Amino acid sequence: MTAQDFLQITIYLVTLLLLTKPLGSYMARVYQDESVGLNRWLAGFERLLYRLSGIDPQQDMRWTQYAIALLVFNLFGLVAVFALQRWQDMLPFNPQALPAVGFDSALNTAVSFATNTNWQGYGGETTMSYLTQMLGLTVQNFLSAASGMAVLVALIRGFTRRNTDTIGNFWVDMTRSTLYILLPLSLLLAVVLVGQGVVQTFKPYQTVSLTESVSYQQSSITTDGKPLTETVQTNEQTLALGPAASQIAIKQLGTNGGGFFNVNSAHPFENPTPLSNFLEMLAILLLPAALCYSFGIMVGDRRQGWVILAAMT
Repeated sequence: MTAQDFLQITIYLVTLLLLTKPLGSYMARVYQDESVGLNRWLAGFERLLYRLSGIDPQQDMRWTQYAIALLVFNLFGLVAVFALQRWQDMLPFNPQALPAVGFDSALNTAVSFATNTNWQGYGGETTMSYLTQMLGLTVQNFLSAASGMAVLVALIRGFTRRNTDTIGNFWVDMTRSTLYILLPLSLLLAVVLVGQGVVQTFKPYQTVSLTESVSYQQSSITTDGKPLTETVQTNEQTLALGPAASQIAIKQLGTNGGGFFNVNSAHPFENPTPLSNFLEMLAILLLPAALCYSFGIMVGDRRQGWVILAAMT
């Protein structure tokens, strides 16, 4: 390891640790229903969501009710993502006229994104329409991450509460995780990433001329079923575009891993500069580190939070 490598790692870890305490304290206040700066703008909208959904935010759930709500909610998300993929050829925001995703791939992707696994067996730019990326995968990136955060908070309440059989309200924990934590951080990161050159557009893919012709090997199947590899020469390239920055932000912050492009953050339109690379790496560990400190606050012993973070590090 060179001195420059050591310096970069040091800067990364110091930045992460400097952000851990303030963000962890903020999230603890959010989950303990204490006042935070965003209440001024979001509290009214939060109450409206509860009224429209018929949710009583003051009604706590037993662990069985909490678990059922978690499973049912994510099952609906799984079905929605599956349906979007299967019908994307008939839906708008598909400028490349991509066909419907096959049954097995659609099911695999829906399960993967609902469980926060986000394993990808497809190339995003060659498989998913803009609508599927935005309304399906990006939304599920938020909801699967928020589900994990809600489960953590319920676990903490299970550690700390006495003489009660309730662990909070799943719908409230989901709403507050998304509204007060994931959305603001994702909006901020997405704006910065756009400033660094990450694409965010509804324009169709663009074909551009190359400065010189290139040759590549292309595999295909002949009419009699035999594999065929031929050399193709071209002087054009198709540039995949789309609303990438908004998905990349929550992909990193929610430690989701399901990116817009096939090679994820190795793609220059997803991660174009050293600063974008640093911020995306920082975002991956930001919430896990801060939640350790939140744990310490919520159990009444901040040292326990630091110990867990040290063990994770």
